[in-house]
Amino acid sequence: MLRIAVPNKGSLSGPASAMLHEAGYRQRKESKELVTVDPDNEVEFFYLRPKDIAIYVSSGKLDIGITGQDLLIDSGADAETILPLGFARSTFRFASRPGAVKDLADLAGKTIATSYEGIVGKYLAEHGVDASVVHLDGAVETAIELGVAEAIADVVETGTSLRNAGLEVFGDPIMKSEACVIRRTGADTDNTKAQQFLRRLQGVLVARTYVMMDYDCRAEHLEKAVALTPGLESPTVSPLHNEGWVAVRAMVPAKDAQRIMDDLYALGARAILTTAIHACRL
Repeated sequence: MLRIAVPNKGSLSGPASAMLHEAGYRQRKESKELVTVDPDNEVEFFYLRPKDIAIYVSSGKLDIGITGQDLLIDSGADAETILPLGFARSTFRFASRPGAVKDLADLAGKTIATSYEGIVGKYLAEHGVDASVVHLDGAVETAIELGVAEAIADVVETGTSLRNAGLEVFGDPIMKSEACVIRRTGADTDNTKAQQFLRRLQGVLVARTYVMMDYDCRAEHLEKAVALTPGLESPTVSPLHNEGWVAVRAMVPAKDAQRIMDDLYALGARAILTTAIHACRL
C-alpha cells in the first residue's frame, strides 16, 4: 500500500482532505482518527502534525506527504517538493519598529525572533548576515516589546497584526510558501501508485482552474471564435443542423470565463454555456 502523510490540523488540514476527497480517496470521518485505510485505492493515510510530516517522509517510513513548503524547509529534512498544490499560500517577511532596521544588512549583530528558525537561519547564511535567531512558538510580535529581540520574522498576510503591534516590514520577502506534495529525496520515481496519486491531484488542480465552455457560432466566424477559446490542445467543432452554424466546445480558464463569454457574444456566438469540471486527466 502507498503510505501518505496528511496534516491533522491547522490551515493545511481541511483543504488537503478536501482535495484528496475530490481525487477519489477515502478520508477520515472524525478528527480523532489517526489512520485511514482506503483498500479500493490501496492507500493508507496517516494524520500527523504538519511540522512532523517532512521528517516522517524523509525517513522513508512514509512514501509521500502533504505539508507546507515552509515547514519542509524549516525542518531541514531530506525531502523534496514534487507538486505544488496552490492553497495555504503565505509570505515570510522581516519586521521591526519603524526606522529601527532598514534593510537586511542592518540585522548583523542583532537578535531575530521567529517560529521558523530553520528558514531564517538558512536565509541569513545565504546572504552573509551574522545574526542570532531565537525560537518562539507563536505571537512573535511581542518579542520586540519585551526586549527579547530587535526584529522578528513571521508570516505576513495583510500586515494588520504587525501594524497593531507597532511594527513594519522591511527588506525583501524571505520566502513564499504554499501547500505541496513531498517525497524523500532520491526516492523511487517509478512507483506506480505514487504516479497515479500525483495524476489524480493534478487532475483536481486542472478541474479547479478551468471550466468547459460550449457555444454556437457562424462558420465564417469560427477562426476568430477559436482564437478566443483555443482549449488545451484544440477545441471540438461540430456542424449544427442549421447550415452555416457550428457548435464549439473548449476548456477555458475559469478566471477569464466571463470576459470570453462577452467577447464571443460580441462576435455573434450564441447559446454560450459554462459548466464545472469535476475531474480530468490530461
